[in-house]
Amino acid sequence: MESIGFETHDHASCIASCIATVDAYCKTQGLQFTPVRKRVLEILLQEHRALGAYEILDRLREEGLGSQPPVAYRALDFLVKNRFAHKIERLNAFIACTHPGEDHAPAFLICRSCNAVAEAQTIPTKGQLGQAAREAGFQIERTVVEAEGLCPTCQGADAA
Repeated sequence: MESIGFETHDHASCIASCIATVDAYCKTQGLQFTPVRKRVLEILLQEHRALGAYEILDRLREEGLGSQPPVAYRALDFLVKNRFAHKIERLNAFIACTHPGEDHAPAFLICRSCNAVAEAQTIPTKGQLGQAAREAGFQIERTVVEAEGLCPTCQGADAA
């Protein structure tokens, strides 16, 4: 299982690469990647933690890109629908997808201390869940896995 979010990486390159990937995907699919949608994705990419819609709206308002909740919610709906972002149910917040445009089943590792979130890739048809589904004659179409614990940084702070 590969994850991103807790390890050190070139964050500027990470953001630029994701925006370029989403932009290219939207062009090939005939989707409108408007300036507000792009900015909302950039805001989500700036931190590896989930952000609430009102936090995003506050940033858009500061930048003159909209002050009404529908502005943020429409952009978030577009990003989630097209798998460029995910909703973290436990936090009622959103995070940028680390594999935009790819068909995948993410699992979210949520730090209970700092709310940092890492996205890990899973294969729900494998392992115990897949086995249980096969035995029940059930076909898995979508899963949402959210695990809560402590990120490496917060584990270090607790130990100190």
